[in-house]
Amino acid sequence: MIKNDLNSKLRLSKEEMQQYGYKIIDHIVDHFETQHSKKPVALASREEMDSLLTEDIPNNPSPANEVLDFVMDQVIPHSNIVSHPKSYSFVPGPSNYISVMADTIATGFNIFSGGWAASPAAAELEILTMNWLLDIFKFPTKKGGGIFTSGGSMANLTALVTARRVKCGDDFSKAIIYLSDQAHSSNIKAIKVIGFKKEQIRIIPTDMEFKMSLNKLKNAIARDRLEGLQPFCIIASAGTTNTGTVDPLNEIASICENENLWFHIDGAYGAAAILANSGEQFLKGIERADSLTVDPHKWFFQPYEMGCLLVKNHNWLSGTFSEKPEYLRDIEGNESEINFYDHGIQLTRRFRALKFYMSLKTFGLDAFKKAIQYNIDLAEQTEAILRKSSNWEIISPATLAIINFRYHPIGEDISEQDLDYINQKISAKIVSSRDALLVTTVLQGQVVLRMCLINPRTTIEDIKDTLQKCETYAKEELVMMQEKLV
Repeated sequence: MIKNDLNSKLRLSKEEMQQYGYKIIDHIVDHFETQHSKKPVALASREEMDSLLTEDIPNNPSPANEVLDFVMDQVIPHSNIVSHPKSYSFVPGPSNYISVMADTIATGFNIFSGGWAASPAAAELEILTMNWLLDIFKFPTKKGGGIFTSGGSMANLTALVTARRVKCGDDFSKAIIYLSDQAHSSNIKAIKVIGFKKEQIRIIPTDMEFKMSLNKLKNAIARDRLEGLQPFCIIASAGTTNTGTVDPLNEIASICENENLWFHIDGAYGAAAILANSGEQFLKGIERADSLTVDPHKWFFQPYEMGCLLVKNHNWLSGTFSEKPEYLRDIEGNESEINFYDHGIQLTRRFRALKFYMSLKTFGLDAFKKAIQYNIDLAEQTEAILRKSSNWEIISPATLAIINFRYHPIGEDISEQDLDYINQKISAKIVSSRDALLVTTVLQGQVVLRMCLINPRTTIEDIKDTLQKCETYAKEELVMMQEKLV
């Protein structure tokens, strides 16, 4: 039993630490082993959470095991299991045990990964793993560079700050940036954060396949130049969150070269698909970007938080973010000893590279390739099942493991408004049952169900089971509608 006496040094004995640590590891292993048999959805109101968790600040100690037991009993169960095989919504986080343990090591040893002097090994592993990613995406490994971030939002922000400095200097009052109506919301947030006004943002409509319209993009650039404005950056998507769609990267790259614009690709979701058999064809032109966002905590199966920004020239980052305060003058090192606090926004940084390094070394890149290909194939199998049914309509076909569909039975005279209502109710009932996390999005003005299938532990049987429940809920709603009409 861990003692609960006051300890101003915040220390436990060796035996206490071991007992406590073993207990936590047992919980984590049990989670990995049994999560498929649990409910993936957590439902609770603010009032319920307040009632359960609100308390005054604890001035006096409590037994450590009691605190841990409370967290495991009352906190963890009230969180969605994003690594569950039936967590289909948003972008799931499948994770892997090796990376979880690597994060434990990085946190346990409290390694500062900001500068070379604090941890040469941490900096070197970030350089090494960054070079692996540069190689995967065919960016130049000698001149290129990058940085691990908290996620895609911070990676996009870092990229746009860099693009603004390189292309606009200090005056960006006339600068114009272009992105599609399917681009991730983090890009708009980043654009606003770095000081651009609404009138400096051009939202380019997408075509029927949800790809950025090249003609409309060219028209917008030409119009802005004629009005004396300064087009400076195009953001393309390599796997949109809604549909998994990849913009025409090669064509946009050529536009950027002809117009002298910065080409940023937000590949936070889909860029990792380059490892799949067909991925290179999907992502043709990705190597022509000036900057690329990738999220290892998505389709590289890393636990949160881990985003990444890659750039063609590492000097763009250091030229944008390097500051030389007096208190750091003794630890600057030489140019080969990279201080990653000079390549991004954060000074204090956790050792994110360790989990990526250890998991790739342990499983090998081929295992990641097979997992990603499995996910793409799984989505295509799901599409085939839906197309064979008279109850389902495909709105956006399987693309990079994302598929959008809706209940629309053949032979039933149902208005568009009622179809939207039924599909929204399907999602609500599935989520309320807690059997699966399946929510809606809106495409072409229609409410549709969306599955994102990047968990390598999701099976086709999981999907069939969920679709069967969806059909049952849909038919219940349809019967109730018909009874009301009678």
